[in-house]
Amino acid sequence: MKPSMIRKLANLSERLDELDRLMSSEGITNDMDNYRKITREHSEITPIVEQYRAFELGEADISEAQKMISDPEMKEFAQEEIEIGKAKQEAAELELQKLLLPKDPNDERNIFLEIRAGTGGDESGLFAGDLFRMYSRYAERQRWKVEVMSANESEVGGYKEIIAKIEGYGAYSKMKFESGGHRVQRVPDTETQGRIHTSACTVAVLPEADEVSDVNINPAEIRIDTYRASGAGGQHINKTDSAVRITHLPTGIVVECQEDRSQHKNKAQAMGVLTARIKAAQVDEQNSKIASERKSLIGSGDRSERIRTYNYPQGRITDHRINLTLYKIDAITEGDMDELIGALAAEHQADLLASLGEDN
Repeated sequence: MKPSMIRKLANLSERLDELDRLMSSEGITNDMDNYRKITREHSEITPIVEQYRAFELGEADISEAQKMISDPEMKEFAQEEIEIGKAKQEAAELELQKLLLPKDPNDERNIFLEIRAGTGGDESGLFAGDLFRMYSRYAERQRWKVEVMSANESEVGGYKEIIAKIEGYGAYSKMKFESGGHRVQRVPDTETQGRIHTSACTVAVLPEADEVSDVNINPAEIRIDTYRASGAGGQHINKTDSAVRITHLPTGIVVECQEDRSQHKNKAQAMGVLTARIKAAQVDEQNSKIASERKSLIGSGDRSERIRTYNYPQGRITDHRINLTLYKIDAITEGDMDELIGALAAEHQADLLASLGEDN
């Protein structure tokens, strides 16, 4: 390990000791904002310092063993201890590499989940409903809160479009790989000949933006329209103009929200979605400027690309980005997504490590 890195890790170790003292000091909870900052920093650097101390322990074991190697009776034992110490150091160094990878600043954020029916007519709308159910069940398992912001139901069930906010620590870190085109292959209930149909939906996962620090929206550049909210089939769900449509004039982004009876709440929710979409557009623009020839293994960020196929007759789900096929479609569509999401995260981490190796 480079001396400069060892110095940085030693400083982190000292900082953790300082944080331990602060957290046990009297009156630390009097300022809750400061207390939260301290506890967050403590939780972030603890695993790094633990691995650094494991590395140091391996180094100490090697040093002690080398003192015994000149003794003929202890030589074999000393050599074994040196090998064990080296193995400890290698394992700790590998873990430190992973822990010190650049973190996505959005990983801890809540998200807006947008699902839109694509090709396939009514079956595509039903598939959009199935995807929303899958993500909702996964969110339940994570103990996240799901709130529907806007829904345009299709006539036979499912959705032409649905937007939901998912609140929970680390929601974006786990859901960010879901953006893209999702394809389903199955026999629709309306199919009398038993033929397999192929339909598609697009999914977008947007991190919730901090309106103050991340995106500045000029009130003069938005148009707000109110109208009467309606349900499927045009039935009015209330008799006041509570639904809100916000148009961001510079970008042409339009957001509608009608799920709540309160116009004020609908406006606040629509502004939240608008801010997230503008933020996503800014990030996409930035990424396109700095993109190198080597694209990320987990998709290029183009939400139109096909990322996954759900084949019901064969009971399989295939993620095309990492060539992973799992024959557990029923479990996954009921929200058991840990294996799938874990594999995507692991491949992404391996890709980042490979990039670091190329840079060095």
